[in-house]
Amino acid sequence: MHPPVAIRTILVCETQVPFVRGGAELLVQQLVDQLRQRGFITEKVSIPFKWYPKQEVLAHAAAWRLLDLSESNRQPVDLLIATKFPTYFARHPRKVCWLVHQHRAAYDLADTRFSDYAHDELDVALRGRLMALDADMLGECVGRYTISQTVTDRLARFNGLAAPPLYHPPLLAPRLTAGPYGTYVLSVARLEENKRVELAIQALAHLSSPLSLIVVGEGSQRPELGSLAESLGVADRVQFVGAVSDEDLVTLYAGALAVVYAPFDEDYGLVTLEGFLAARPVITATDSGGTLEFVTHDETGIVCDPSPEAIAAAIAQLDADRALAARLGDAGRAVARQITWDAVIERLVSHG
Repeated sequence: MHPPVAIRTILVCETQVPFVRGGAELLVQQLVDQLRQRGFITEKVSIPFKWYPKQEVLAHAAAWRLLDLSESNRQPVDLLIATKFPTYFARHPRKVCWLVHQHRAAYDLADTRFSDYAHDELDVALRGRLMALDADMLGECVGRYTISQTVTDRLARFNGLAAPPLYHPPLLAPRLTAGPYGTYVLSVARLEENKRVELAIQALAHLSSPLSLIVVGEGSQRPELGSLAESLGVADRVQFVGAVSDEDLVTLYAGALAVVYAPFDEDYGLVTLEGFLAARPVITATDSGGTLEFVTHDETGIVCDPSPEAIAAAIAQLDADRALAARLGDAGRAVARQITWDAVIERLVSHG
């Protein structure tokens, strides 16, 4: 046991793919900002991450393990907060992990179209090694939390470790407002395969109304999604706006009929809470993971099968019944307003 200390200096660890900025990177920056606002001397430690070829994963884990972050400039660091794999490999006597996710390609996504890990001998061995190392490194932590119940359940399933979820609000929370329920539905996501933005585009082909879709986000699937809209004859009703400013995103949320967010087994899904805070009903899927911790069918949104037909039916229902859209949107906003940073910070710094 370590004697109690007054937490003053904190390092927040981040692994980051250069030129890519997504929810995990925003989360780390928010955490740093929130700690600083509360008077903690806080710095971010970031190391680039490369996951291919597969053996590189172990090298990047080793790079973090080589780091002793217990002091800096001959001054002690009181607390280290790890986030995503492999930041929790770093060495520190008071290491707390707020787990965003592990290397999912080697875990729950293995043997799916979202991963290049299969059931051959080498992949099975590598997955086993990663899982054993994760269990050891996460087991060192004096405090262990996750960003959602979905991540908590994965950690228990694959590593046998307990960690309660700590939910945090989105960056835009103070700025999101409600507006009229408009004539478009909104998709906000990186344009990558696991986000399944194609479901929203395909749904348009099953709608008899002239509703349109606005797609916010960038990613490797942008050309394929554009071609899909063309092939379905709905290109004139799909607007790809790319990355937008916070101000524009707030406006887009406020004027949407609903938010369509149906990723595959999402870790958390801040888009859900952003939609809620703008009083927008969220349409999600039965296999969307973290979104289901907030979207309750016919209470705060619509949960449907991950199919274009089911999503189209959900959109049509809200289009035909604007009072229903308002009821679901108001209920979602009430849920999202209960989530604050105070509870997160209090738990993370309670391990001195």
